[in-house]
Parts: sequence; C-alpha cells; structure tokens
Amino acid sequence: MLDIVLTDNIESIGPKIWNKLCGTDYPFLRYEFLHALEQSGSVGKGTGWLPLHLSLKDGGETVAVMPIYLKQHSYGEYVFDWAWADAYSRYDLEYYPKLVTSIPFTPAYGPRIGTRQPLDTIIPTIRDAIPQIAAKLNASSWHGLFAPKETIEQFVTHEIMPRLGCQYHWFNHGYRDFDHFLERFNSRKRKNLRKERKKVSDQGVELRTYSGRDISDALLHRFYHFYQITYLKRGRKGYLTPEFFTLLRDTMPDHLVLVVAYVNDQAVAGALSLRSKTTLYGRYWGCLEEYDSLHFETCYYQGIEFCIREELERFDPGAQGEHKIQRGFEPIETWSVHWLQEPGFREPIARFLNEEEEMMREQIAELTTWLPFKND
Repeated sequence: MLDIVLTDNIESIGPKIWNKLCGTDYPFLRYEFLHALEQSGSVGKGTGWLPLHLSLKDGGETVAVMPIYLKQHSYGEYVFDWAWADAYSRYDLEYYPKLVTSIPFTPAYGPRIGTRQPLDTIIPTIRDAIPQIAAKLNASSWHGLFAPKETIEQFVTHEIMPRLGCQYHWFNHGYRDFDHFLERFNSRKRKNLRKERKKVSDQGVELRTYSGRDISDALLHRFYHFYQITYLKRGRKGYLTPEFFTLLRDTMPDHLVLVVAYVNDQAVAGALSLRSKTTLYGRYWGCLEEYDSLHFETCYYQGIEFCIREELERFDPGAQGEHKIQRGFEPIETWSVHWLQEPGFREPIARFLNEEEEMMREQIAELTTWLPFKND
C-alpha cells in the first residue's frame, strides 16, 4: 500500500531523492529550480504560493514526488479560472484556498510527477487522495497545469475534468541556419521578417548570447533591473526576487541562456531562457527603453538561431501571443486538469470546458492557416 506525505518545503525531501525521481534534464522540475523559488522568497509565506509537496512512499521508500501549492489567488498560473472564483463568490462560497500542481510562474508544459515507476501505478493513488487532501486543508479544488496529455488522461474521471489550451512553439526541421529556416516562408512573409530584423541592426543594436557560467553578477543585476522595469510599466512588481536568478545561475548554470541587447556598448534589454537537451524555454524579458522590433529579435529570433546552432528540437517562447504565428511558431495543444470539491459546480464547469474545447480546436485549426510557410 502506498502512503502519501505532504511537506511544506522541498528541503525536507532533499535533492538526492527529488532529482533521482524527476531527473535533471527538464529544468523546471529540478530540485534546484523549485528550491530556488522557496529559498529566495519568490514562493512561500506572504506570496499566496505555499508549498505542500507530495511524496508517495512504499514501505518507507519514496517512490514518487509531485509539487503542490496551496494558493490564495490565481496569479502566475496562466490557466485562467478567475471566472470560476467569481461564480463561487456569487453563491457566498470560498474559492480560495485551492490546490495547484504546477511550476510557479512557468507556463511550460512538461512532467509534473517524478517517479521511476509506471505512471498508471502512481496516478490512481494520487487521484484518489485529492479529495481527502483538499478536505483536510479546506481547499475548494485541485488543478494540474501544463502536464503532458498522457498524464492528463490518466487523471480524468467523471469528477476530474480536462481543459484544452493553446500555445505557439517553433520546431527545428533540420535547419542549417536562419536563412534555411526562412526558405520555408512565402516570399512576402520572408521579406517582412528580414525587414523586421534589419530595423534592429539599423538602430545600432548588437545582440550577445551568454551561457549560465558566463553570466556575471553585474550582468545578472542589470538583467533583473530590466525585468522589474517591464513589470512596473504594467503597474505591478515582478513575482521573482533577485536571489532567485542568482541561485539559478549558481546551482544550474548549464540550463541558462541570456541574450543581451547593447546600444553603444550599454546593455538596454535582455531575455533569459532555460534549456534542456532538446528544448529552449523562453521565460523572462525586460528592457530599459523601447526599440522598434527589439522584443521580437531578442526573445524570438535569437532563440531560433540558438536552437539551430545547438541542434535543439523545439523552442517554447512562453504563453499567449498570436503574433508569434507569422514568425514561424506553430499552434500546439496544452492541457490542464481540474477537480472541484463543490458538486454543484462540477456540471456547469464541465459543460463550459466541453464547449471551450470545441471552440479551441476550431481556433487551432484556423490559426494553423496563418502560418507563413509555403503551401508545400
């Protein structure tokens, strides 16, 4: 019989056990990434993200782990349920706290359970325990975000509902260089993209790429300044602390890629990505001032060039943004799964999710026709 244990800090599980079960290639499920969030104060008391990580034990041996957070809001998730919270409040019900299995502030799909055993032997135990965990913590619901579709399918029951979303990813079809990639474009779209890149160079902008081990304290401090300024322009503070980025650089440098834009040898913008052996994940962006097309160059085109040089298979540039399609990023499905404690809300939300999925599939099919590639 498998026993479930919840812990309010990842240190109690430790890097040896966590990384043995989760591996170290997918950066966001690494112990070092999640520990950096906790140690830096980016999650924890006062943030609305309280860690409650799940361990599954067999005779005292930990055989699976899964990140869980007790949430007091829906910020930093990128699967939007604000309308659900509003509906609860209309009936004088509390939607928060809720339970979320996700990577905080990270809409990158990937594994959410670390185990050496088949998932179909692990997920039923977790799935059956969710109502008891929620009841104990007075949580309204549980949400598993950006998990692989095969994981989602094993969680789904008549009470646990799947939800379809959409992102835009670039795929490497054996390109030799950026021009080889552009050969797939129709002539008008190819010309537009080249004009966009020329605008950046015509403004005297130079782009430099640094790996994690080459990112100095001064450069990291400068990047964090850009990151915070970009959030402040939207009227709020960035979620992540400077210590978080320093910890990433110090504990998992091989995963970090920083593109910095310079004008007159002064850094004016930057984009920090993480990588695995197969994928580049565009994550954090900031700029000191606006330059025409600089965001596209720094966040997208430099990332594509990096993937081609490093022979990576995929570039996930982050959530949202239909403008990515005309730049060669293809619509893809993303999935989440949702369980609600209150039976009266399950049927209307299930009906909504079914209708939303139908509309989303139609939207993905339509968006695919917007791609800039030649018909062949």
